[in-house]
Amino acid sequence: MVKVRVARPAEAEDLTGLVMRSKAHWGYDAAFLAACAPELRIRAADVTARRLVVAENARGEVLGVASLEGTPPVAALGLLFVEPSAIGQGVGRLLYRDALRRAVDLGVRRLVIDSDPYAAGFYRAMGAVAVADAAPGVESGGPALVRFEAAPVPLAGWARAWTGGGRAVHLGNVGEFNAQFADATLDPEQRPAHHYACLAAFYSPHPAVLVLPRPVPRGWTELVCRQLGWTGVEVYDGLLDADPGLADAVRARPALAALLTGAGLPLVPWGRTRPFGRLAGRPWRPGELRYESKSAAHALFGRILADGGHPGIVLPRQWRADGRWAAARMLAARTRAGESTVLKSEHGVGGSGTTVVTPERVRAAGGARALLRRLPRGPLLVEEYVGGPASGADEGPRDLTYDGFVDEAGHAHEVGGAVMDVADGCYRGATVGPGVVPSWAEKSLGAFGAAVGRELAESGYRGWFDVDFVADGAGRLAPTETNLRLTGPSIAFMVAARLDALRGAGHLVRIADRVELGARLPEAQLDEWCADLARDCAELGAVFVPAIPTAAFEPAPWLGVLVAARSREVLDAAEALVRAEALAVGAMFGPARSSDRRS
Repeated sequence: MVKVRVARPAEAEDLTGLVMRSKAHWGYDAAFLAACAPELRIRAADVTARRLVVAENARGEVLGVASLEGTPPVAALGLLFVEPSAIGQGVGRLLYRDALRRAVDLGVRRLVIDSDPYAAGFYRAMGAVAVADAAPGVESGGPALVRFEAAPVPLAGWARAWTGGGRAVHLGNVGEFNAQFADATLDPEQRPAHHYACLAAFYSPHPAVLVLPRPVPRGWTELVCRQLGWTGVEVYDGLLDADPGLADAVRARPALAALLTGAGLPLVPWGRTRPFGRLAGRPWRPGELRYESKSAAHALFGRILADGGHPGIVLPRQWRADGRWAAARMLAARTRAGESTVLKSEHGVGGSGTTVVTPERVRAAGGARALLRRLPRGPLLVEEYVGGPASGADEGPRDLTYDGFVDEAGHAHEVGGAVMDVADGCYRGATVGPGVVPSWAEKSLGAFGAAVGRELAESGYRGWFDVDFVADGAGRLAPTETNLRLTGPSIAFMVAARLDALRGAGHLVRIADRVELGARLPEAQLDEWCADLARDCAELGAVFVPAIPTAAFEPAPWLGVLVAARSREVLDAAEALVRAEALAVGAMFGPARSSDRRS
């Protein structure tokens, strides 16, 4: 176990030796090293003046040193050197992250790093941004240093409020949450939900414990922890087979239940359920999830809009049909009028039970009744389709969402807005970060989302929520539903908050729910492949985090992923790389090429 501590003045000479050995590791000649020596020498007085810390292993051996120099709001990472024998073991990463944390505590908002060219890849992978002006090299004619900058920031205020600023126990009860609504469009065995429960890893910026229904690869947890700087995360997995009741599965193991509830840490579920209430010792509030219902949410939106004050919001009309044939009559009438329609089940997650129906689609199916035969029996909601910009216009984001949460005291907190990737009513992913939501939509999205949050708090709901919107062709937003639980966008917000605190401000984060794999991979190969992708994305200046690994072992394998970067171009490039490499997985098992065979 390596830890960081404050350096001691008596160590100055030994630390100078470490610095010079680390510099020599890159193959510089004796003359250049001699020229560097005065600049790199550490004196006893420097230890305090330059805010030196060291990384030390369990045997008390010093493996690295770093300094944080200057006066806020600007400071410099003057030194960061690692003993050659410890390079590649995470010591530099530990020291760099400690420097950013200390910079935040000091009030530093701009951290300058003049990097040796050989270390440039390290700083890029750690999230620092190369700037145009290069730092001067040593007078002896050595290589020019590469200047990087980082913007240290504390953990976002909403993230501190979410779990009280500390770590939490995460319960992956996705299937349990879904099952309470008896949604006929979902798999009764909840297989997709149990895969999706892997997102429990990201319910808060820094978990203490993960509780998961399916067994997860050990290599996955190790990689996620490394990418997000987590330590000491305990994992309890494989608690369920086909049954969706994770909270009851925990309660059936009294020792585990006592461990999770007795740690004094917040217990965070995917969503509230009666079994979770029993586990957490929290009274179940009847009706607190009533706005998960799409018709109830629609009525809530109508009441908010009736009070005025939201000119950028338009509410699509909605009608309830008690069965498929009643829905068919409504759909047929709208089709004759040339109107497109959205058919919805009362409940549904990720777009399940939601279908966009155009007149062309109805005619191709042989009429409204023929089309509706393919849908589940039971009540349906028939909703006006909100059209986008005219064909050929610059559409911009079409599907947006507002995320927030209501704390236990009943205060609603805003998290932010995101752009979702939605096809035919089905959610596929989302992007969060600075500048993602277009400026024309920010004010109306935030104001209406906050109004919904206040209504939810008044109704007794406590927990995470979102409000989903569709943009119309006139620069307005149409609210379509609320989700009273964590969601894919919420996971992206958590990761963005963690990366900003860990690597500096400004991360864009994209979650892609389903990236198809070209073949199933054994666990060891999946771990290796993900580690390679993490390195490849780091070379682009991006972060790759596998979010849903267990579906990689399905007959039709896929993976959920998170990618992060500080620019849209790098983010798009990282996602394209991941998708291309995923599809190419099958080539690993194809016939050997002639050039690969040994003669």
